[in-house]
Amino acid sequence: MGIFDKLRNEFIDIIEWTDSSTDTIVWKFPRYQNEIKMNAKLTVRESQVAVFMNEGKIADVFQPGMYTLTTQNMPILSTLQGWKYGFNSPFKADVFFVSMRQFTNQKWGTKNPVMLRDAEFGPLRLRAFGSYAFRVKDAGAFLKEVAATNPEFTVEGINEQLRNLAVSRGMEAIAEAKIPVLDLAANYEEVSTAITGKIGTEFNELGLELTKFLIENVSLPPEVEAALDKRSSIGIVGNLGAYSQFQAANAMEKAAENPSGGGLAAAGLGAGMGAAMMGQVGNIFQNNNQQQANAGGGAPPPLPTAAPFFVAVDGKQSGPFDQEQLRQLAAAGSLNAQTLVWKTGMAAWSAAGTVPELAPVLATVPPPLP
Repeated sequence: MGIFDKLRNEFIDIIEWTDSSTDTIVWKFPRYQNEIKMNAKLTVRESQVAVFMNEGKIADVFQPGMYTLTTQNMPILSTLQGWKYGFNSPFKADVFFVSMRQFTNQKWGTKNPVMLRDAEFGPLRLRAFGSYAFRVKDAGAFLKEVAATNPEFTVEGINEQLRNLAVSRGMEAIAEAKIPVLDLAANYEEVSTAITGKIGTEFNELGLELTKFLIENVSLPPEVEAALDKRSSIGIVGNLGAYSQFQAANAMEKAAENPSGGGLAAAGLGAGMGAAMMGQVGNIFQNNNQQQANAGGGAPPPLPTAAPFFVAVDGKQSGPFDQEQLRQLAAAGSLNAQTLVWKTGMAAWSAAGTVPELAPVLATVPPPLP
């Protein structure tokens, strides 16, 4: 400091701090050899306090207002200095101005994923980030615990420690809340309140107050999010048949926008293939369902059908015919008891009247007219 600075400081008797920054918490008033004149004017603005320190010990603390410094309004400093009577000579003291306003939009976030156990998905790795706000609650405690005798102390000087507290205690509170991962977004406020209560005490130990704690996002690893997206897509598709129709309609609409004829043909082919594939998928599901039902005893298997017969009509082999067709032949007169018939398992052609299985068929044939 030059001679002119020394002289200027000797004659200055106004002590104040005009804070033009946005991140300064503590600022030390500069004075040559820390000498302050008795009856100097002290101005403390709103959202500030002035702390007088003598030989490393905190003395008097002044709240917002304008003061004329005398031994009467500096009782602690007067005691420390051993002033028994008033005097007008300069005295030595460090004057620290402490900002009491809120420091907002301070970011926090996990550097690495944190392992948690979820009731639905089991062990998961989570990332989280958000913001918080704080302010100095006890200027004296903050100076003793954090700022010490630094002539200027900014938010960045303590932000790393506060961020570590927020992440450590924050993720611990999320784990203790046991809220399912898929429901966290709907419970950010509840979790934020729990975290505020958990780390508020540790802020108070530093002379600080945590005024706001916000969770902006809790995210899963990319591969887990991709799996959840597929699961959600299946749930949204629902009816596969309706989905195939929707896809086909989209393809035809896009083809109509193509002025060339090839687009429409390709769309028709694609739609047809899509419908065929969906039909096959539907058949697979239907067959699986039928097999499961049969295996589980839900529905009986179909009744066995009798083997078809071949019939000799006008000396020629005809057929094969099932029972209903044989009844029609009998009603038409083409089948009677003497008609030769054969089916798989018979050694040779035999008259229909000698085959027990055809008795019900022949019984429906009226006898010849008298």
